[in-house]
Amino acid sequence: MKNKSKRLIYIEEYVSINGINQYLFHSGTKYDNPVMLFLHGGPGSAESIFAHAFQEKWEDVFTVVHWDQRGSGKTLTKNPDKYPTIDLMLKDLFQIIQYLKKKYNKEKIIILGHSWGSVLGSIFIKQYPEEVAYYIGVGQVINMLENERVGYEKVKELILQAADKKSLKKLEILGDYPGDQFDINFIKKCGKMRELQGKYNLAVKIGLSIVITAFKSPIFKLSDIFALIKGAKANEKVLEFLFAFDLKPESAEYKIPIYYILGGNDWQTPYVIAQEYFNKINAPYKKFYLIPDAGHMTMLDQPQLFVKALLEINNKEI
Repeated sequence: MKNKSKRLIYIEEYVSINGINQYLFHSGTKYDNPVMLFLHGGPGSAESIFAHAFQEKWEDVFTVVHWDQRGSGKTLTKNPDKYPTIDLMLKDLFQIIQYLKKKYNKEKIIILGHSWGSVLGSIFIKQYPEEVAYYIGVGQVINMLENERVGYEKVKELILQAADKKSLKKLEILGDYPGDQFDINFIKKCGKMRELQGKYNLAVKIGLSIVITAFKSPIFKLSDIFALIKGAKANEKVLEFLFAFDLKPESAEYKIPIYYILGGNDWQTPYVIAQEYFNKINAPYKKFYLIPDAGHMTMLDQPQLFVKALLEINNKEI
């Protein structure tokens, strides 16, 4: 591992969490800074290998810790037969927070949840608000099926505007989307939907640029690619949980400050759904940031505007 930026804190480690060794990557400039735990998306898509591309300026004010969740990234490579459930992941998260509090001598930890990580984070802060200083949701998921329905309508609208007959045919082949049943057929359809959304910059586009970004990571290993490929299978039970996930029937009362930083061009987890829910939230403090010309990978798409939002949040909370 190369610490080219000469960070004071630059650690890769495997920590025994809930019966298995799980991967953590820490990076920061001061031990006094607040500690932010980054909960990646997917489930099964570790984002630690992209950290170098967006978080250098974050580390001026936060110690950022990436956790490759059970069933993802380097943790999956280390434990190829240890597949997650939502209950296991919540227990893992609780133990990791205890470890970080002790390691950095902190009373509380900041949670930033991205995409699937926003589901895990939102559930956790309801159960254990006393462990968390505040929560930041990015690509915030409120209702998975509603995400898919709204995202479908948006890409259909753009396809029709462009008179893109080839893409329209692909859309028609999907039939009733997303449907109401979680199975292998839905997973396949979802993959094809992401391809269409990616073509119109409405969702993460898996292309050469993102692959090159991963390859440039100082912590990248070839095994990370194999873990990403295996991630969907390893997270089948969690994906089934995500399919039925819906925050709306739950109480919108939160005991900690809540911040959403969303991409104005994110239709993979459509910002319009999260914004509607955010308006109903009752919390000690809350603030909504909409980043223009940013998609689902908001922090990669508009890193300067994202950092500006983080600095404002930090200034409010210190």
